[in-house]
Amino acid sequence: MTPAQRLLWRARVSCIIAYLTAFATAGLVIAWAPTAAPFWLVALADAAGTVTIFGFSVRHDNSSLYDAYWSVAPMAMAGWWLYDAGHATPRKLIVLLLVCAWGIRLTYNWARHWKGMDHEDWRYVDLRAKTKGAYWLVSFAGLHFFPTAVVMAACASICQVMYGSTPLGWLDAVAVTITAGAIVIEAVADQQLHRFVSQNDDASRILDTGLWAWSRHPNYFGETSFWWGLCLFALAAHPDAWWCAIGPAAISLMFVLVSIPMIDARMLAKRPHYREHMRRVPALLLRPPRAG
Repeated sequence: MTPAQRLLWRARVSCIIAYLTAFATAGLVIAWAPTAAPFWLVALADAAGTVTIFGFSVRHDNSSLYDAYWSVAPMAMAGWWLYDAGHATPRKLIVLLLVCAWGIRLTYNWARHWKGMDHEDWRYVDLRAKTKGAYWLVSFAGLHFFPTAVVMAACASICQVMYGSTPLGWLDAVAVTITAGAIVIEAVADQQLHRFVSQNDDASRILDTGLWAWSRHPNYFGETSFWWGLCLFALAAHPDAWWCAIGPAAISLMFVLVSIPMIDARMLAKRPHYREHMRRVPALLLRPPRAG
């Protein structure tokens, strides 16, 4: 094993320890916190887990340590709510399976690109340079706690499903189609991007094949569609749970108003001809590109 490989394995072990500590902290909150509604109890535990991960981020001077929390935490939430509610109905098991399929795949995709404690997302590096001494305060609020709050809001759909008891219906079929399709779209888009990055030796080239010919950010389209699919499951379980749309809407707005403009601006700075690509290819939704 090379020195670089040893460093990577040490980083992975440190990451695993951080997450085990975070979930142990969340478990203690659930065990000792005052009686509360299931959603708010898990939200409190989720906040405690986030604070724990933040501590490890500061310890290792790397905010990217938090990135996997986005995909790992919902799996734990779904499992806890199913256990607490009892009576595993087909809808509950389907949603748990879909959440785990999504979470495992997304976590794996993060892990295979994370190069260790010396590697930090370029957006965090830019933010660190801009905020200087205030970086860790900004990191806690914007890079740790804000994503946790947004995902927690979206996970309200999972909570509604796990404490519902209505039989399966036509809306569940639509929800399965959208949610499973979203997982496939995101997986295909991420694999196409991974292949492009690993094989491309032209720094000026733009990925404009496969799903990336139909959307500038098909992985984000898959991600947002996943949460909207879970929202449909919630409505199938509780037809009056319209407020579950708040979470998917927040995630969609976060991508449309923050993530996509940030990435597009970076691409324009590095590849001026990307502007023509932006004219032809939609930012998020999948559709055939406009003619040149």
